[in-house]
Amino acid sequence: MGRAFQNRKESMAKTAAAKTKVYSKYGREIYVVAKAGGVDPSANLSLRGLLERAKKDQVPSHVIDKALDKASGVGGEDFSPARYEGFGPGNCMVIVECLTDNPNRTFGDVRACFNKAKSKLGTPGTVSHMFDHCAILAFSGDDEEATLEALMEADVDVTDIESEDGHITVFAPHTEYAKAKQALLDAFGELDFEIDEIQFVPQTTTPVEGDDVAMFEKLLDTLNDLDDVQNVFHNADVQTNS
Repeated sequence: MGRAFQNRKESMAKTAAAKTKVYSKYGREIYVVAKAGGVDPSANLSLRGLLERAKKDQVPSHVIDKALDKASGVGGEDFSPARYEGFGPGNCMVIVECLTDNPNRTFGDVRACFNKAKSKLGTPGTVSHMFDHCAILAFSGDDEEATLEALMEADVDVTDIESEDGHITVFAPHTEYAKAKQALLDAFGELDFEIDEIQFVPQTTTPVEGDDVAMFEKLLDTLNDLDDVQNVFHNADVQTNS
C-alpha cells in the first residue's frame, strides 16, 4: 500500500480564515460522532481518536467543548453523512465526504465545483470500488511481529502492516477501526497515534499533468471551501515541472 495514505487533507490551516474552516469541520464531525456514540471518549473510541486529532491540529478547547455540549443536549442540528464520487481533471478519481443538514444544497454545491473544473460528478459507486476504505493507525515502534500478533489475538482482519523509519503503520478494513485501535492500546498501553483515521486509499494512481494541474487544484480548493465538505480523497499523481 506504500505511502498512498499520505494523499490526504490537501489543505491545512495557513490563514486565519482557513483555520476557522478547519475548526468548523472538526466541530461538526465531533458533534456527529458524539451524538451517535456518546460524549464519553473512553466509551466512544471514534470520538477519542477524533479529539486527539483535533488537539494535534490545535483546535481550541472551546470549539471542542461547544460541539460536545451540543451533542449531549436534546435536538440540535440533524447532520447526515453524504458521499459524492466523480472524475476530476485528467480523468483522476475523486471522492468527497460531507456532513450536511441539507443534502439537496450540498449536492448542488459539490456538482458546481466539479462543473467549474470541467469535471464530472458520477453516481454512488462510480469510483469508490477503485479505493480501499481503510482504518489507518500509525505510531512509533519497530516490532512488526508483536503488532501483528496483538491484532491477530484480538481477531482483527489486518490488511497490511508497514514498518519504516521507527514507525509502524497498520491498515485494516474501516469496519475494524475500533477493534484494531483497542487491540493496540491493550497490547502496548497508551500510544501516541500519528495517524488515526479512516480514509479512502487509491488502489492505483492517475497522472495529472499540463493544464489539468491548475484545474485539479481549483477543484480541490473549491471543494475544501465548502462548509459541508469534510474530506476529499483522490488518486491523482500531480506532475509538476520542476
